[in-house]
Amino acid sequence: MQDLKFTKNYKNNDTLRNSFFELAASTFDIHFENWYRHGCWGEGYTPFSFADGDQIVANASVNILELVIHGEKKNAIQIGTVMTHPDYRKKGLSTHLMNKILEEYENKYDVMYLFANESVLDFYPKFGFKPLEEHLFSMDFHSTANPSKSANLRRLDVTDADDLHLIQQFASQRLPVSKRFATNHTPGIFMFYCLNVFNNDIYYLENEKVIVIYQKEDSNIDLFDVVSLNEINMKDILNTISDETTEKVTFHFTPDENKDIDLKSTMTNEGLFVKNHGDHIYPVRVKHPVTSIA
Repeated sequence: MQDLKFTKNYKNNDTLRNSFFELAASTFDIHFENWYRHGCWGEGYTPFSFADGDQIVANASVNILELVIHGEKKNAIQIGTVMTHPDYRKKGLSTHLMNKILEEYENKYDVMYLFANESVLDFYPKFGFKPLEEHLFSMDFHSTANPSKSANLRRLDVTDADDLHLIQQFASQRLPVSKRFATNHTPGIFMFYCLNVFNNDIYYLENEKVIVIYQKEDSNIDLFDVVSLNEINMKDILNTISDETTEKVTFHFTPDENKDIDLKSTMTNEGLFVKNHGDHIYPVRVKHPVTSIA
């Protein structure tokens, strides 16, 4: 701890910000520069860090958002990008940062949570976090023929200014993907996935005015997000993105239950750890939207 300085809110400090980006790239191969340059670092994102001079050497970031649970909104904090430079490990820096976050946000959240990798599964229970399994939902699906599908479906290009503006507009104004369980106010995290993870998988459904992020391989569709400014009919969306070879759709979020959709679920462990506050409980048998995992 000697000579290390705690720092946060350094978004506008070029030196510290760039050092934070370098640490994220070297630790997780996460690249924030393009995300930052496109204005995606919003007010809800705060790195809590230790610096050695001008070098960020340890970090745990806070993402302020809402969880939508059975139609009700809950205040939530998601912690992410927990990392320490190799030369500064085993000095308790992550512990100090976690304690600072817990102290600052005490009584300011209903649920606090994070997704941990396998190397630190014994770390977070020390702070009151408990592991929680998720459920991955899927359904058998056979497309309804529609000759106008291809004209309705357009791949968006994140390097095109107009397409990127459309994506950002939808990200900032979207409805939660589900009333059953979803996140709200997460445009920054969503845009990171658009720019870095699913940049080749984003489509605009012109007739429905909906953005869909999905991948199709053989007879399977992995549906990662459905972004809309208005209520949607999920079956109509699936009919548009599927074809005659489609047999199965896997949802990487929690879809609303619908009489037209026969859902199956399988238990999955993605490293979710939850710290509930008071009577507020993170629900079971749900899947956190993949496009808002920090």
